[in-house]
Amino acid sequence: MMNLHARAEQTAAVVARFRARPFGWDSGGTCIHLARAQMRALGHRVPSIPRFYSAVGAMKALRATGHDDLAGLLDSMLPRIAPAAMWVGDLALMDSGSDDPFDAIVVSTGQTGSGSIGGGQMVAGYHAEHLGSGIVNIIPQAFKGAWRL
Repeated sequence: MMNLHARAEQTAAVVARFRARPFGWDSGGTCIHLARAQMRALGHRVPSIPRFYSAVGAMKALRATGHDDLAGLLDSMLPRIAPAAMWVGDLALMDSGSDDPFDAIVVSTGQTGSGSIGGGQMVAGYHAEHLGSGIVNIIPQAFKGAWRL
C-alpha cells in the first residue's frame, strides 16, 4: 500500500489535472473519469471507460457493467469504508442534490475547511454550480458511501 505522502502527491496531481477540465459528458470530464484517474494514480488496475456523450449514454454504459448505480460499481472494485475513516485519495459518493440521475463521486483531498454547515475534511469533485470550472473543493454534505484506494 502506498504511504500517505505518496498518496497526497498523487492525489494532488489528479486533482490539479481535473481542476482544468470542465464537466462534459463527451470530453472525459465526469466524476467517473475522475475516479478512474484517481484509482490508476494510486496503483489500481481499472477497466477503460466506454465513450458516452450524454447522461443517457452514461447510464447505458453503467448498466452494461451489471450495476444500476455508481455505489454498486465502486463496491465491485474497492473495499467500502466508513466516510469518517477516509484517507487522502479515497473516494466517496455524495447525493448530487439535483435532478441528475447520478450521485457525485468525489476524492478526499486531505484538506480541512469550514462553512455554514460546519467543518470537516474537504473533498474535490464536480459541483452543479461550477460545472464550467472543472472540479472544485466541496465541504461534504451527506455521504452515501466511501471506498479505500
